Amino acid sequence: MADGKIVAGFVAPHPPHLVYSDNPPQNEPRSEGGWEPLRWAYERARQSLEDLRPDVLLVHSPHWQTKVGHHFLGVPRLEGKSVDPIFPNLFRYNFGLNVDVDLAEACCEEAQAEGLTTRIMRNPRFRVDYGTITTLHMMRPQWDIPVVGISANNSPYYLTLDEGVDEMERLGVATRRAIEKSGKRAVLLCSNTFSHWHFHEEPEVPEDMSKEHPQSYEGYKWDMRMIELMRQGKLRDVMRLFPEWVEAAFAEVKSGAFPWMLAAMDYPEIPAELHGYGTVIGTGNAVMEWRLDA
Repeated sequence: MADGKIVAGFVAPHPPHLVYSDNPPQNEPRSEGGWEPLRWAYERARQSLEDLRPDVLLVHSPHWQTKVGHHFLGVPRLEGKSVDPIFPNLFRYNFGLNVDVDLAEACCEEAQAEGLTTRIMRNPRFRVDYGTITTLHMMRPQWDIPVVGISANNSPYYLTLDEGVDEMERLGVATRRAIEKSGKRAVLLCSNTFSHWHFHEEPEVPEDMSKEHPQSYEGYKWDMRMIELMRQGKLRDVMRLFPEWVEAAFAEVKSGAFPWMLAAMDYPEIPAELHGYGTVIGTGNAVMEWRLDA
């Protein structure tokens, strides 16, 4: 089998507040709503995903952290309860997901060929992190498309930023090569917030939107500057400014998902579509899409 392709990539942030405010039956806490502009952005992204008809979703989450190498979910069916350790009052989600183990193993092997340390996660009782769950729920709440979950080795934190980004770019190239050989239509999901400056006290009513705004004006300005470059298709400029963005906005893209996704898509010089932007406890969150195939 051959001629697989990446049909699109999405920035799909993972604040658990979005699941909480959505009130799905899988999540135990109940809310009165909130963060509607971001949830409506996800509605538009879901419609686009539906039109793309992917065979598999690949998600890279900063909250599945592995200190030794890059890990891939490798169990055909995973079920359990995922709890956000910071916001257990908002996110206690009973999940069940199907894993594309063949593609996960192929990505793992291709990454090894790139010289990266990798491993397949075979624990059938593994509790999937809330970042992976939130991104997947918001993009495809039907849970009817197999997934490949990829851990965050956080190499840009442990190495220099340049060395870490280089490693994530090699992981992206390896991911693309595995997808091409698989014959499948794949969508990539970068589970990242942009500006990561946030409040340290939660309102009495978490979904009280009168309390919500950017925590940092500087972080907000950097997010707008980078989003505008993405909307213009200037990804090389985005990566040239990447170190300054990470430093000024404390941007979560440093954890690796963003350069992984862009490298896998070979830095397409096409305008990204902004489905929406909003803050969650002061952080900056954009839902964005690069469509590579009709």
